[in-house]
Amino acid sequence: MSGFRSHDGQHSDRQPIKRSLDEKKRMLVQLKEQHAALKPWAAEAVKTSLAKRIAELEADLKAAKR
Repeated sequence: MSGFRSHDGQHSDRQPIKRSLDEKKRMLVQLKEQHAALKPWAAEAVKTSLAKRIAELEADLKAAKR
């Protein structure tokens, strides 16, 4: 009856999405562009969240190079 329930193994099971190195690099570029384009009056939480995600991706990419 409920068509919105998840099944085992679905992406909606709150599991992290696996991304390739190229996808991570593209996402990093996009996030940096978004962060640079933020208006001065944007919420501080949004700025902090973007900066945190950028730092995480940079750490992932640095660890992958080793």
